[in-house]
Amino acid sequence: MRTKALPLHLSLHEDSKYDQSRAFCNVSTENGFEVMWEDENLVTFRVRDPACEHHFQVIPKEHIPSVRQLRKSNVETLKAMVNVGHQLLEQLAVENTMRKMGFHIPPFNSMGHLHLHVQALPYKNFSKKLKYPIVDGFKPFQKGFSWFVEAHQTISIIQQDRSVGLFPCEEARSRG
Repeated sequence: MRTKALPLHLSLHEDSKYDQSRAFCNVSTENGFEVMWEDENLVTFRVRDPACEHHFQVIPKEHIPSVRQLRKSNVETLKAMVNVGHQLLEQLAVENTMRKMGFHIPPFNSMGHLHLHVQALPYKNFSKKLKYPIVDGFKPFQKGFSWFVEAHQTISIIQQDRSVGLFPCEEARSRG
């Protein structure tokens, strides 16, 4: 695994105007994150209050507010994020059937920066499991009603120039 040094940022306690909702725009070990992997486009770090034994997040360095703002032009970034998640889970010897990756959908996301949850099941408890429900879709929908969307569902929806939302499907909209 390669890790490049991040530019230094002000520590959380040093910047009185620090916006906690933008914390993921400043991911670094200097800012208290346990960075696991990084390249020029993505950074991965362990979750502070993990839902399962192995729970980390992959985020793009480019600021994308949430899964709702994703466009077709973001598909390669999404695929790269999923690939990094699988590589890290592979290094941890997590079987494919025990892997879960996805995004919370606003207003049920905690941060205003796109972040892929990468998890090695099982969950620590039932309440943790409730935060990450994946609901399969039904033809012609890629997903069911849920505040969490699986990574491959997201990619499929975005590739069709559709929007990710809470409901099974949102109408394709003009992207002007």
